[in-house]
Amino acid sequence: MKFKLGFTGLILSLLLLSACQPATEGVVAIEGKTMGTTYHIKWVPTDNSPSVTAMQTEIDQALVKVNKEMSTYDPNSELSVFNQSPAGEAMTVSDGTATVIKEAKRLGELTGGVLDVTVGPLVNLWGFGPQARPETIPAPDVIAEAKSRTGLKYLRIDGNQLSKSHEDLYVDLSTIAKGYGVDVVADILHAHGVESYLVEIGGEMRLAGTKPGAVEWRVAVEKPVSSERSVAQIIGVGNNAVATSGDYRNYFEQDGIRYSHIIDPTTGYPIQHNLVSVTVVHPSCMTADGLATAIDVMGYEKGLAFAEKNNLAVLLITRENDGFKSYTSKQFEPYLR
Repeated sequence: MKFKLGFTGLILSLLLLSACQPATEGVVAIEGKTMGTTYHIKWVPTDNSPSVTAMQTEIDQALVKVNKEMSTYDPNSELSVFNQSPAGEAMTVSDGTATVIKEAKRLGELTGGVLDVTVGPLVNLWGFGPQARPETIPAPDVIAEAKSRTGLKYLRIDGNQLSKSHEDLYVDLSTIAKGYGVDVVADILHAHGVESYLVEIGGEMRLAGTKPGAVEWRVAVEKPVSSERSVAQIIGVGNNAVATSGDYRNYFEQDGIRYSHIIDPTTGYPIQHNLVSVTVVHPSCMTADGLATAIDVMGYEKGLAFAEKNNLAVLLITRENDGFKSYTSKQFEPYLR
């Protein structure tokens, strides 16, 4: 799938057990479109929380703002304007864009450059960006040229001043901005005193509290197959966010080889290993979003070792000859149901 408004990073791989169903007693629900995908939100209202209509209006306005800040499909968005700007010229960006860029830089350093939001030229080259191209394999020298235009070292953020030292640097926040959008909505609910909610945008989620009757929100992680929608694992994450990255819906095949939309910035090629789905639980959906993609790029062994080293709650699913196999970090085990 391709998020037409600019968020192409993660695949919809979380099935809501109840989020897309009519609201149960004591719970209100809204849904809509944003970032080229859909959102579903449920919450338990309080005596002082706004009406459902007022809440949806506020949420929609906030999500429009995120898209106007960070979409690569909107040529007039803040990020697009920066991408078109000359090197060495600082641009003042919004608090939202600055927040996401800073976290992207932090995660890039934490993962040893595996998460790289400047990988846009490679994403576009392989036909997975806003300027879709024919699904053919780029020549090695073309890949090398595109790779030479990537690198977090060329991107600088100082307060709200964003600049680049490479003229052709192209920033794509697809791997982290959708999670940020989830956090924005959750913050709105918190600001209105709502303590129990489920927020989902295109498969990325953040949850808090419980449903009426102290019933926990539960989420089903999808099996990584493109031919059907089925459940791999039920989880209950408490007051946390959940994000999943997978390569099983957005890809193309040529000469019997499968090419994923997830690009390894260290090689310039789509990932080729057998890790097909990564789910991360973290307090921040923005952070979970970025980490899920980074670990997906790493592969099973490196990804699980990275999760254990950094005390991350991670579920990994690999494709084996006889089907699929699941692995969890120690920190993920309490969330299994």
